[in-house]
Amino acid sequence: MHKINGKNPDYTSITDLIEEGSKVLDLGCGDGELLRTLIQQKQVRGRGVDINEENIITCINKGLSVFQLNIDEGLVDYQDNSFDYVILNQTIQEVAKPEKVIEEMLRVGRKVIVSFPNFGNLRLLLHMLFRGKMPKNDLLPFEWYDTPNIHFLTVKDFLEFCKKHGISIIREIYLKGDSVQVPQWFNVPFVNWYVEEAIFVVAK
Repeated sequence: MHKINGKNPDYTSITDLIEEGSKVLDLGCGDGELLRTLIQQKQVRGRGVDINEENIITCINKGLSVFQLNIDEGLVDYQDNSFDYVILNQTIQEVAKPEKVIEEMLRVGRKVIVSFPNFGNLRLLLHMLFRGKMPKNDLLPFEWYDTPNIHFLTVKDFLEFCKKHGISIIREIYLKGDSVQVPQWFNVPFVNWYVEEAIFVVAK
């Protein structure tokens, strides 16, 4: 699910994290735009994985190497440390077994990049408090009854998850609005209220 209402707010931030010529696996690659961007700008050796057949066809039509797979079932076709980076962009909140998915990503990738909408954002919380309804915006453009999101998490949730599972956090990027990075000095307790999207680079 990379493209949100036609926008790609996190592509630049993720692209900047990856070294040229890296071997990359993009899980939940959607229409393949992030993968194509990485190939064009960073000359990566990229491969995509998605469960949706229409997305697979779209990616193939773009000349991308993609495979149809339910990542909740694991990544058994890939060996340990077979990729420099494994990416899960705007998808962790949609999978049924996020713990298993991240565990498998850390197995097959030397570094893992995870991005997700921060459900602890104060604007979302105030929307629910004062309107009494599930919020809708560019990051969350769905109605409550047709949303693909099944696990709602916050920045704090992910930080605690990493600590509990012994996962090392290499880099944290917090975004508000259209790819506006929150200054590092702002990464204090208020960050969970302020940022709209989080990007983490982690390793085992």
